[in-house]
Amino acid sequence: QVQLVESGGGLVQPGGSLRLSCVASGRISSLNAMAWHRQAPGKQREWVATITSGGITAYADSVKGRFTISRDNAENTVYLQMNRLKPEDTAVYYCKLSGGQGDYWGQGTQVTVSS
Repeated sequence: QVQLVESGGGLVQPGGSLRLSCVASGRISSLNAMAWHRQAPGKQREWVATITSGGITAYADSVKGRFTISRDNAENTVYLQMNRLKPEDTAVYYCKLSGGQGDYWGQGTQVTVSS
């Protein structure tokens, strides 16, 4: 079993920054790819960023150049540094771990970008 707990969300003004954290516990391998997804009110969940065990990253076009995903395998933690935030970034952000038997999801952390 795997548990993922996100933190770091909050209210921020447009142009501001937030750093999200996701701590994983359970049967975790450093070979697992991890990702961040988000879901705005009334909308479907969308992919934001992915990081492989080797540190290779990929980003959605909407956040490319503004967000940075990273991981610390020693701490079993993945991060999402969000800069130059926009109102359209407002959503619940979820951490995902891709395991051999399927995907695991955290409960999410709310990010609100508003003046």
